[in-house]
Amino acid sequence: MHPDTSLYSIPEAELLGKLGSSGAGLSSGAAAKMLHETGSNTVAVGRRHTVWLDLLDRCRNPLVVQLLIIAGVSYLMGDLRSTAVVGGMVFLSVFLSYFQETRSSRAVEKLQKLVKTTVSVMRDGKEMEVPLEEVVPGDVVVLAAGSLIPADLRILSAKDFFVTQSALTGESMPVEKNADVNQPAGRAAFEFTNACFMGTNVLSGSARGIVLATGTRTYFGSLAVKLGSKREATSFDKGVRGFTWLMIRFMVIMVSITFLIVGLTRHNWAEALLFALSVAVGLTPEMLPMIMTVCLSKGALMMSRKKVIVKQLHAIQNFGAMDVLCTDKTGTLTQDHVVLERYVDVTNRPSEDVLRYAYMNSFYQTGLRNLLDRAILAHTELDVERNCRKVDEIPFDFKRRRMSVVIDYEDRHVLVCKGAVEEVTAACDNYQVDEDINPLIRLIRDDLMDEYRNLSAQGYRVLAIAYREFDRSKQVFSVADESELILLGYIAFFDPAKDTAAKAIGALARSGVAVKILTGDNELVTRKVCNDVAMPITRIATGPQLAALDEAAFSRAVDEANVLARLTPDQKEKVIQTLRAKGHVVGFLGDGINDVLAMKAADVGISVDTAVDVAKESADIILLEKSLLVLEDGIIEGRKVFGNIVKYIKMGASSNFGNMFSVVGGAYFLPFLPMAPIQVLVNNLLYDFSQVGIPLDNVDQEYLDKPRRWNIRSIRNFMIVVGPISSIFDYATFFLMLYFFGCVAFGATGTPETTRAYLERLFHTGWFVESLLTQTLIVHIIRTHRLPFIQSRASKTMSFTTVLIMAAGVWLPFSPLAHYLGFVPLPPIYFVWLAGFLIAYSVLTHNVKMWFARKFGTD
Repeated sequence: MHPDTSLYSIPEAELLGKLGSSGAGLSSGAAAKMLHETGSNTVAVGRRHTVWLDLLDRCRNPLVVQLLIIAGVSYLMGDLRSTAVVGGMVFLSVFLSYFQETRSSRAVEKLQKLVKTTVSVMRDGKEMEVPLEEVVPGDVVVLAAGSLIPADLRILSAKDFFVTQSALTGESMPVEKNADVNQPAGRAAFEFTNACFMGTNVLSGSARGIVLATGTRTYFGSLAVKLGSKREATSFDKGVRGFTWLMIRFMVIMVSITFLIVGLTRHNWAEALLFALSVAVGLTPEMLPMIMTVCLSKGALMMSRKKVIVKQLHAIQNFGAMDVLCTDKTGTLTQDHVVLERYVDVTNRPSEDVLRYAYMNSFYQTGLRNLLDRAILAHTELDVERNCRKVDEIPFDFKRRRMSVVIDYEDRHVLVCKGAVEEVTAACDNYQVDEDINPLIRLIRDDLMDEYRNLSAQGYRVLAIAYREFDRSKQVFSVADESELILLGYIAFFDPAKDTAAKAIGALARSGVAVKILTGDNELVTRKVCNDVAMPITRIATGPQLAALDEAAFSRAVDEANVLARLTPDQKEKVIQTLRAKGHVVGFLGDGINDVLAMKAADVGISVDTAVDVAKESADIILLEKSLLVLEDGIIEGRKVFGNIVKYIKMGASSNFGNMFSVVGGAYFLPFLPMAPIQVLVNNLLYDFSQVGIPLDNVDQEYLDKPRRWNIRSIRNFMIVVGPISSIFDYATFFLMLYFFGCVAFGATGTPETTRAYLERLFHTGWFVESLLTQTLIVHIIRTHRLPFIQSRASKTMSFTTVLIMAAGVWLPFSPLAHYLGFVPLPPIYFVWLAGFLIAYSVLTHNVKMWFARKFGTD
């Protein structure tokens, strides 16, 4: 149930009393008791189903539904053997995928716990960090820019506090929140100005709020329960779904034709139905769900071992298909270890006043402290609280690119402003050197900007420091007060280039991934860093330049430039959208609140475990180390996953297409069924089992060297070109069994019934073994564009399943199961012919495959 709306309008003291809390928050004991009563602060999204619900959900796949229908029809017609075999296929498709995915997922979940989201709360009168899951009603939470709203809460105090509610309301514009309890009657809860809700995040400002509801009792939680965890389908999901339904439609047509041919030629419609149902199973890639889930789960596990945590399995394919990576430079090209190097006045002399004012600004600000703030506070330690008292704060935003704190200092209220040099100096009328204050004339401004550009070109990040004094009677301040400032000087920071950045950029380039730098920093610093890491610059475009362009020019600039500087968050988002519109698969690596819009706009959002909460929650992929080398390792693993999924699809499509010609032709001209229904099913079951090693198969290096996308046209062409090759050798086997081994005598007048039955079973056995061995062996030809077995070898798992199934196929005619399955022993000379067929089939398929690669490409 949702929080009582009356809680948003009652006096604060009464509210605290109802919740058993205080302005200093809960005690640790009270919080533990409340957690036991209310449960973990989690919602239904991503919650693991019970075993039976999970299995039932997997059975809803159209391919599995088809198998269950066939099993049901076979049972009703009394064919218990076919029912049992089809049941075995369902087991392989459903249970094996469940067990494999569950095992892999649990291992990945353990690593995902390394990526923690914490919340600042008041406990025992002190501010502390607690896991998001442990927030309880009555907790007083401390919020700042970049924070996630951890639960449904009421604001107790706020300063310039704006939140983004688009996840709940669809409204893209930020909404200001305050502590006003006078809420008009009849308003919806989302319209209360003192209410914040789980699932939203803080854009700017600071606030304190008291938690009213957690978990499924929140508005967001109730929506999650109703809607579940449905996500938008990726291009890969749509492609696989399209392929699945294509094969199902293809199967329905071919099975209908087979049913009519067998029924009309044999005049036994029950036999025709059973055979047609068996063919339906043979023409269906029923292992696709298992192969996909196991490939993705195993891929996530392998990526986690390389410090890449996958939050959304569907992102793995996009990760491997990514051909443009957009990233900030801090921490990727640089060491992410910012050091304060200079603090000087306008005349470029060291100034303790500049350092002191910068320190006070960073110390008292309650918004999101960035690397520069931490560098200032780490440089020195000043006892500012002894002589100062904070009065007010004007939070940072990405349009002003500055922030201010107001402190009571030396009997005056002093507004201390820190920010981008251009923005701060634009708000200044005067400058100060020692005790002298002078007008900031054009000449001084130009000299200052020249020095700023010079430092930027050397790789320094520069911020200006200014102040303005007010009378103590003024208590409330706003952005309008950031005017008529006195420029005190500037501070300069240095973040050295990362030693591994050049190697990583080169590796990404060789892998077909273009790197674009999207930064809010100026173009001079960015150029210096790019030069330090040997990153070639094709063109530099700045935010102001892009803002002046029309759509066509903007698109050209984004395509040509690989360094885009001084960007606002909205511009980062637009850059990503433009690149995607041009057909690129775009990844965005970010860790700040200014990166969230771009991260959500990208095909795959990437963040790091040290990022702000809202960035981590928005990401599909989390890096445990902010490094392009780690990212490159993850991309390669993503391509391996995609490659193995496409292998199965190509194998299944071409094999099924070839079987179509063999089954339809055999049913038409043979005097008996080309294979008994139970034999078709056993053949397909064994072939399916041989494919379970695909998720662990090796992938050739050349396949990993460039991004790979879903290409249904390539799969269709491959199916049409390679598929019919198998029919050549199927028909060769037909004629071998008919004329060389005398099965044609079956149709001769006066042939004893026992002899006719034996010859029919001999034919069935011969084609069964040939069909199974060629299908199983040919996987090793199709899986690579190299020379199989010599230049490219399958994994041990896949090789083992191949040998095992081929051995089983040869053994079955001589086994105790032979009579039950309708097999008879094959003469030794048959296996000489079979060896010749296998060699010829492999050589022909390899040559056709290589011709196909030259003509249509290797995608």
